[in-house]
Amino acid sequence: MKKTNIKYWAGTLMMLFVASACEDNLNINDNPNSPVTADVQLVLPQAIVSSASVSSQFNNYGGHFGGFIANAGGFSGFGNLLNYNLTPGDYNGMWVSTYQDPLPDLKYVIDNTEGDPEMAYFNAAAKIMTVVNFQRLVDAFGDIPYTQALRGSEGIVAPEYDNAADVYQDLYAKLDEAIALLQGGIDQPTIPLALGTGSDPLFSEFASDPTAQARAWQKYANTLKLRILIRLSSKSDFNAFVSQGFSTLDHAGIGFIEDDAIVDPGYELNRPNPAWATWGRTIAGALANSSRIPTTFAFAFYNGVKIDDNGRGEAVFVNFPATPNNQLGNEDGAPTIVAGNVTWASNQAGLGAIGVLKGPGMGQPLMLESEARFLQAEAQLRGFLPGDYVATYFEGIEESFAYLYKNESETVTQSATALLAAYRADNTTNRLVEISLATTEAQRAKQSSLKSTLRLT
Repeated sequence: MKKTNIKYWAGTLMMLFVASACEDNLNINDNPNSPVTADVQLVLPQAIVSSASVSSQFNNYGGHFGGFIANAGGFSGFGNLLNYNLTPGDYNGMWVSTYQDPLPDLKYVIDNTEGDPEMAYFNAAAKIMTVVNFQRLVDAFGDIPYTQALRGSEGIVAPEYDNAADVYQDLYAKLDEAIALLQGGIDQPTIPLALGTGSDPLFSEFASDPTAQARAWQKYANTLKLRILIRLSSKSDFNAFVSQGFSTLDHAGIGFIEDDAIVDPGYELNRPNPAWATWGRTIAGALANSSRIPTTFAFAFYNGVKIDDNGRGEAVFVNFPATPNNQLGNEDGAPTIVAGNVTWASNQAGLGAIGVLKGPGMGQPLMLESEARFLQAEAQLRGFLPGDYVATYFEGIEESFAYLYKNESETVTQSATALLAAYRADNTTNRLVEISLATTEAQRAKQSSLKSTLRLT
């Protein structure tokens, strides 16, 4: 009897083993090529690069909505925009792209590094980039899903919309969290794992010095806080929040970005910068876009109608000052592009690959130093920050020249100081340039805001 039992159980165990082995080998529900976990050191850089790619979409949206881009001859479009008859599908790509790619990856990094001192830098960088993406969504769409967003795994498939101002204030708090995490790492530099070169396509130039790299991220976060405060300051309901924010904005002496914040994972001809791929040329060398030219309104800030700006005009536009331009929506006799040429790329002799579209290997800006200077100038003008707003304002213009005259490798090719001097000499009595000639604070604030809005041009 015992012998029979032994055989029975041995056979049963063998059958269970075979069934289990077959089940493992034949299970088609787990795809080994689609892992459900990943190293956060690999996820973070992808999310930063994705944020830069979406940034290019927001620039396209802003160019059309702001009235800077018009249709060229032979092309129609803009119907919904011109008629103020926007539908849910209009400009939907940047909404879908942001929620589908960078934000879930950034949440993954945050969730898997929260409370881990060794991963403090990764957690902080992911929080800062989360702010970048959510702030862009608020600026473009107003109220957005935020508190319940990115929680599909919890069964929340139709998240509620949060008030835009509430989102802004919470983003400010997240920046404070990130700055504190970075400071903790700076105070105890042996604890956090450095971001290094591979994990940080935004501030990789500091990779050899983890403290300097952490400081660069802090400055970026602090500048984002400044931008939030400036934008909330236009609403009297947030006077107390704004006042409190400015009182502690730079209590640690962090300061603001001192160079352009540019993402560059190694763009090149076969892996081009997303803005170049949209407005420049294809990998094969064909024009990527021949349907758009500058609006007459925007071009007036370069060709002398509003401002004489030969320095930036020659750097930005093809055939300047004879660049084709058009009134937005005018399809009757609208000029075509300069045949075979990229409209937003300079072809001035001797200038090389500079301007807004420098080439396929250019980095993708997330924030330029010129914008940071204009934000500071506006804060100084309105008494939120100490300092000379006139001097800071012209520093912003000089930094704008510096960026536009950088080539693909981010080397400045001409003296921004000399370019600024020539610009001022051509506009000595123009209050759109000489801010001290503006007679009211509202006029001066409008100038500073305008320069910040036109930060890429």
